[in-house]
Amino acid sequence: MIDFKYPEGATPIDPNEAEGLLLTHITMQDELNRWEQDNIVEALAWVDKKRPANILNEKFIKQLHKKMFCNVWRWAGQFRRSDKNIGVPWHQVSMCLKDLCDDIPVWIQAKNESHEELAVRFHHRLVWIHPFPNGNGRHARLMADIFLENVLHNAPFTWGNRDLSNPSEHRSIYINALHEADNGNYIPLLEFAKS
Repeated sequence: MIDFKYPEGATPIDPNEAEGLLLTHITMQDELNRWEQDNIVEALAWVDKKRPANILNEKFIKQLHKKMFCNVWRWAGQFRRSDKNIGVPWHQVSMCLKDLCDDIPVWIQAKNESHEELAVRFHHRLVWIHPFPNGNGRHARLMADIFLENVLHNAPFTWGNRDLSNPSEHRSIYINALHEADNGNYIPLLEFAKS
């Protein structure tokens, strides 16, 4: 069993979710992080090949999470079934995602914000909903990039060009920017996403 060490702002995995680990040889957090990152690299190749544009729906949101974590977690691509330290109550995830996906075309049509601002708001709200047991930040960042590239036809964000899954100054800046966005101030998150 892994001794999970969670960086600031991470969602703890409950014991039932921990049993969903497919790689029983993993015993250290660093090993888990490496396997997850390798799986995410495979998902990025899939995204590059597929170039999905119809992403504003539950099916794609789940499919992307599954592609990102299917080699590591049995529950990859499945919505969480418990409440966490962040996110809407678990039984409201599907409804809140539908609302988000319905809101985005309205945001685009209103033309009140730049494409980058729309992508940051999309990212923030997806993190706020927190649909999955784990991997929500990584999933939301990739969703925002796919939204920028394949829907809005802009360059993806750089997200500080750092690994945000481990404790670091960059992760703290990112988490603080998310907290600012919780209060309606998206500027720090936008600046971080573009850094």
